[in-house]
Amino acid sequence: MTASAKLRFLADTVLAEAEHLQTTDGRLFALPMTPERAAGLRSDIDLSERTDAFVARFGRLQDTLADKLLPALLDWLSEPVGPAIDNLNRAERLGWIGSVETWTEVRRLRNRMIHEYVRDPVELASALMAAHAAVPLLADAAAAMARRAITPERG
Repeated sequence: MTASAKLRFLADTVLAEAEHLQTTDGRLFALPMTPERAAGLRSDIDLSERTDAFVARFGRLQDTLADKLLPALLDWLSEPVGPAIDNLNRAERLGWIGSVETWTEVRRLRNRMIHEYVRDPVELASALMAAHAAVPLLADAAAAMARRAITPERG
């Protein structure tokens, strides 16, 4: 697969992942995620499955953006590719993400959602609501990087 074809594939992938995340986000957060609602995950299978889908899609989009599309896009543009934090700094400089600090905080949300999933409904509800608020940030980053990936010129 050529570099351009790989970029197109990754761009299409992140756009699809962003769309799926936004759909699941709309379904899960039709009602606010309260601690009481989070405590009901054990008995409400539909809510539990929507929550699982949201957490998985949230993490998958982050992973695809930061670990796959971003390094491939930087390489295609003849930018240095390095550790994730360096790549994110370049993405911020290029206007693809708002801030590395915010991106890092959003990354921590996934870990909070996973580790607090069964234990603490208050913490889980808080993490889920914070992730819900971060969905536009991920969707915007996906759109910005995908747009750049499908632009034919490198410069």
